[in-house]
Amino acid sequence: MNPHIRLVDLLDSAATQRPDGIAIADPRRRVRYAQLAADVRRVAAALAASGIEPGERVATYAPKAYETIVTMLAANLAGAIIVPINPQLRDHQVLHILADSGARLLVTTAPRLARLAARPAALVCWRVDDVAALPDANDYAGHALAVDSDPAAILYTSGSTGRPKGVVLSHRNLTAGAESVAAYQRLAHDDVILGALPLSFDAGLSQLTSALAAHACYAPLDFLRAEEVPAWCAQVGVTSITGVPPLWMQLAALAWPDGPRLAVRRFANTGGTMPAPLLERLRRVFPNAAPYLMYGLTEAFRSTYLPPDEAAARPGSIGKAVPNAQILVLRADGSECDADEPGELVHRGAFVTLGYWNAPELTAQRFRPLPHARHPVSLADVAVWSGDIVKRDADGFLYFVSRADEMIKTSGYRVSPTEIEEILFECAQTLEAVAFGVPHPTLGQAIVACVYGRGDPAQCRQALMQACRARLPSYMVPQHIDVAGAPLPRNPNGKIDRPLLKSGHLSRFDVEPRAAALG
Repeated sequence: MNPHIRLVDLLDSAATQRPDGIAIADPRRRVRYAQLAADVRRVAAALAASGIEPGERVATYAPKAYETIVTMLAANLAGAIIVPINPQLRDHQVLHILADSGARLLVTTAPRLARLAARPAALVCWRVDDVAALPDANDYAGHALAVDSDPAAILYTSGSTGRPKGVVLSHRNLTAGAESVAAYQRLAHDDVILGALPLSFDAGLSQLTSALAAHACYAPLDFLRAEEVPAWCAQVGVTSITGVPPLWMQLAALAWPDGPRLAVRRFANTGGTMPAPLLERLRRVFPNAAPYLMYGLTEAFRSTYLPPDEAAARPGSIGKAVPNAQILVLRADGSECDADEPGELVHRGAFVTLGYWNAPELTAQRFRPLPHARHPVSLADVAVWSGDIVKRDADGFLYFVSRADEMIKTSGYRVSPTEIEEILFECAQTLEAVAFGVPHPTLGQAIVACVYGRGDPAQCRQALMQACRARLPSYMVPQHIDVAGAPLPRNPNGKIDRPLLKSGHLSRFDVEPRAAALG
């Protein structure tokens, strides 16, 4: 049986085996594992003394500072449920999360706290700066927990299509996910893992937890401009970077000094498809790094990865299941799809989370047994139905097609936006691109593409349209391409905000319907 039930068990293992190893490197300090473990006990004791009971929620709404990390791990030791809130969220979204989660305690900064005047009256509030001044408690043992299926964290989605909803992760989800990522990425104790993504994002939290599992160093960075990243990597000796496609676009365009770029041993992509031209640029920037192309959803933490030695031979693939996961491709009736037949990705195994907080009906829709499973079923038999359309080739490698709700239905055809985006990315002018469908009176949906491009917008638009007409059937050619000279808008997790872009084009074809583009 895995002795690592909680995140703090991973921490205790590292503190025992590598007490002098650097655990956290933030812009203000370097902290060894022994000191991190002591600070976590100190803050956990203070949480218990403040009346925080096991199962209650402790929220953090702060930068990725050392005190934020200590608070999250301390809540885990005290038996509380961690609720990390993305610092990029708006005040009304934060207030919703605090109310929906029923948070008993919030750790935040003074300016953020001042903006939350409408917070719940019973909420206990600590400032981040107060955490460092809490008294020592070396004899605090923590909450005795033996059930790995107990809730450990609630991660709220960005809420780009509505109010944020909370996904409940168990202790098993967190520790098994951390150990799986550390294993397949071959993390070692001398690795320095850049923490560029928010801790409220499953991939961002995984950067911290996999560092703990590998007894490695976690190096968080809150940055305003991508240009700050190479300098930080050089300062702390970063060897491992995980990012989302918009961040990779920016990092690939920078002039990296040889020191930090040659020190990177691996880079990993999540949160969207990495276009082949971008992958090639990154391989030139980081020639000593193994590329890991990953797929995951918050509801199942980590799902698939493409081994680095397959990246060149299988462009566009999201690989196969990560260790301890089973990935199925199913038709609407629950039967398995044939090779190269699109179907819904269904994830079963140790990483399937407990469902949505305070949303039993939504949980029942997304988390359910496989059709052949007998009732009653154990928790391990419940699968998460992703809503993502994928296909599996004859060798078992998976390829992302689209979100089921992002498939474009035009002229009687079902079109994957990914196929259109791949053609757009083949053009040298393209830095970022998304495609989507909007209402059209004769086509059903018209295809619109939004591009962040180099050079003159009109010339870029013309080149993109020519490429689409040359490389796509007529029904897949966009009816409109919008070219911007600035990066496309992001949601709080750093992904391109597709719903926001789409909302700006919903009425585009209301007045003057346009004919489908001719090939």
